[in-house]
Amino acid sequence: MTAVLITVDTELSSLLHERGMGLQDNVRSSIWGEAEGRAYGIGWQMDELESHGLKGVFFVDPMPALLYGTEFLRPIVAPIVARGHEVQLHIHSEWLRWARHSPVSGQLGRNIGDFSQADQAILLRLGKAWLEEAGAPPITAFRAGNFGANDDTLRALADVGLAWDSSVNPAYHRYGCRISGARDQIAPSHRFGVGELAVSGITDRRGSFRPAQICAMSAGEMRTGLRHAVRESHAAYVVVTHSFEMLSRDRKRPNHAIMRRFTSLCRAAARLPGLTVCGFHDLPPDLASTAPASHNRVPPSRVRTASRMAQQLWASWRYERRLIPA
Repeated sequence: MTAVLITVDTELSSLLHERGMGLQDNVRSSIWGEAEGRAYGIGWQMDELESHGLKGVFFVDPMPALLYGTEFLRPIVAPIVARGHEVQLHIHSEWLRWARHSPVSGQLGRNIGDFSQADQAILLRLGKAWLEEAGAPPITAFRAGNFGANDDTLRALADVGLAWDSSVNPAYHRYGCRISGARDQIAPSHRFGVGELAVSGITDRRGSFRPAQICAMSAGEMRTGLRHAVRESHAAYVVVTHSFEMLSRDRKRPNHAIMRRFTSLCRAAARLPGLTVCGFHDLPPDLASTAPASHNRVPPSRVRTASRMAQQLWASWRYERRLIPA
């Protein structure tokens, strides 16, 4: 069976904070996805997952607590746990810019991989403790904000006692993901004492990787990736989305095209034989060390790429038409 992990990076927007948005408005926009009087964030995502009998993994970023304190985390963590989904650790180190008291002696960096191994371990321990104090079961997995980790991140995770990392995204190997071999990793691996589950994906054009992210793949491409994973006996298939990804880019209205993709993913993951949707707590402890050393990636297809581009153009045209007054 191929383990499918549907992961949601659940985070406040540091950009909106920088532009003057307050905590509660940021939570409503970035976490709950409120727009046009309804919510399309993690609550909606959990509804969709549960309607198909599925479990999600919510990588929650606790770092705004450096500015606001930890109490804002409880109303986010509590419903995720109560509804049977999984909370894991996500860190956007950008929030250190506004820290009332820096835990790393004033050091700054856009990505956790910009810090020393010792400072990374401090941030990881702090984030883990904050989430667990907010009601999360023991944290066992981590994903770096911006996928901006390096090999020292894996060493720090082992020091802190976290078993899993999911910071490798081959699409980011030039943009901050500095874990060795990130460009080519597909199969689970075990390095520096930590199991690594890379974000899955397909070959879009020759030499071009398209990650299994809801806003990056069409529904058809996602189904192709899932079927390929089963056919090739991949140990795991990791999908990523964000708590605010069901909204338009300006966060003012729901993005129905992306919402349909999420629903289509849930339907496919629930129905395709050979798949089991789970969290990190459900994975065999030896998955990363016993998985085949290599997997084949879905080969490129001009027809598949052209179909996605046509869908995107159609969705953009409809969106622009909506904005043009009659």
